[in-house]
Amino acid sequence: MTISSYRDLEVWKRAMSLVTDVYRVTQAFPKDEMYGLTSQARRAASSVPANIAEGWGRNMTGECVQFLRIARGSLLELETHITIAENLGYVSHEASSQVGNRTEEIGKMLYALIASVQRRSRSRRD
Repeated sequence: MTISSYRDLEVWKRAMSLVTDVYRVTQAFPKDEMYGLTSQARRAASSVPANIAEGWGRNMTGECVQFLRIARGSLLELETHITIAENLGYVSHEASSQVGNRTEEIGKMLYALIASVQRRSRSRRD
């Protein structure tokens, strides 16, 4: 399969699905968290596919990899926000675990994509 756009990347598709799930989970958060934990979790989640797209659009390998790494960092930030929400009783352990499993899976995919981009760059120079 030829990848002609970031929209063809399975990791981007899964990250987009994660955003939708996070928005649904955070709807149940208390209203006084709207500008706190709710907003932070949603921003971290939406940052993942946004940074994948931005990185893919960069012409330089180093820039692409940097944005993919930022996406990985946003995944860890999201995990932290969801863990805080679980500790505060805003989200069930089951929902927290589901988000954690998805972020772990996407993180592994990002790691593999980063390695692939770097390998491709090295093979072009050789």
